[in-house]
Amino acid sequence: AERSYEAASGGGMVKAEVSGKQELRRLTIDPKALEGGDVEMLQDLILAAVNEAGRIARETMEREMNNISGGIKLPGIF
Repeated sequence: AERSYEAASGGGMVKAEVSGKQELRRLTIDPKALEGGDVEMLQDLILAAVNEAGRIARETMEREMNNISGGIKLPGIF
């Protein structure tokens, strides 16, 4: 839960960092992303970065839990 997971979108113009609890910790937007004035594109880039960081966090936690449990599915955990 203390680890951080980061993902980017738009060639790195938007970066999102989430915790192992999938809570957004940091959102970084390159000022160049604002130059075009396309708000919808920026919103899409933000969503993509946040969702990808969450996916990375989930997959990493699932993989680590499988390693710990030997692949046994524990009820209520992932």
